Parts: sequence; structure tokens; C-alpha cells
Amino acid sequence: MQDSTKQRVRVNRQIRISPIRVIAADGSQLGILEVDRALAIAEEQGLDLVEVAPMARPPVARIMDYGKFKFEQAKQARVAKKKQHVIQLKEVKFRPGIDEHDFETKTRHARRFLEEGNKVKVTLMFRGRQITHPELGRAVVTRVATELADISKIESDARLEGKAMTMILTPK
Repeated sequence: MQDSTKQRVRVNRQIRISPIRVIAADGSQLGILEVDRALAIAEEQGLDLVEVAPMARPPVARIMDYGKFKFEQAKQARVAKKKQHVIQLKEVKFRPGIDEHDFETKTRHARRFLEEGNKVKVTLMFRGRQITHPELGRAVVTRVATELADISKIESDARLEGKAMTMILTPK
């Protein structure tokens, strides 16, 4: 199955529509020519005739080294892929009666995740009868949000789902 995002480039004899606008290897315009004439010029120079703008009227073709062109495109795609950063959703779990030091450690981890450019899901787990006091959990979650307010913004506010309260923070 062919990847639909890659467009098919026509080369040499695959170009059927005639006449075409031809651009020379040095970038100068040769004008509107018949496909056979353009192919003859390209073969004379030892290069290929590559269709670069098939939707234009008339279509535009360029005389170039197609192998070198494909290599350059692949190289650009590799560089672009190397530079891209996929945003991940990292999770930090808290409890309603969390101690001060544990709270600082977990918020420090959340801060590091946000600085790396990832989203952070703050989850507050209730155990047993702690669920009867959701206001204690909401206080912890809002405290996390205020601690990280300088580098993050709230994407989805804290809401109770079963025995867990969740909130999602994104980097500013």
C-alpha cells in the first residue's frame, strides 16, 4: 500500500501532458516546449526531466539529476524528523494527605517535565474514606497549579473521576 502523503513525481517518459514549461538545470527558463523536445535536451545534458508542478497550466518540468534530487529530499526529511519534538503526557500522582517534602519532590518532577515541553497530568488518588472529603484533594491540586503557574497553564481543570481527581497542565 502506497503512502498517501507522498506525492508521485513523474520523470522522463512518465510525463504525458504536452506542451510543458521547461526550466533548465541552471534555473533559466527554456520556455514552453513539447515533451519530446524537452526530453532530448535533458538526455543531451545527461540529466532527467522531472515534473515539479503538475497542477500548473501548462505543467512545469525541470531538467535535473533525479537521483541527487531524491537524495537531497531524503536528507531534508531526516533533518526535519531529528528536530521535531513529540509532546508526551507525563503523569505525577499525589495523595490528599501528602507530606511537604513529598509534595516538593513531585512538583519538581512535574516542573522538569513541563520544561522539557511535555504535558503533565496531575492525578490525586483517594483511598478508602478519603473520598468523602474531596475538598482536601482539590486543595492539593490547586496548590500544584499555583506552584507551577509560572511555567504552565491549565488545559483541563481538576475534576473527580471515580476515586481519582485529574488535572492536565501544558507548558506556556
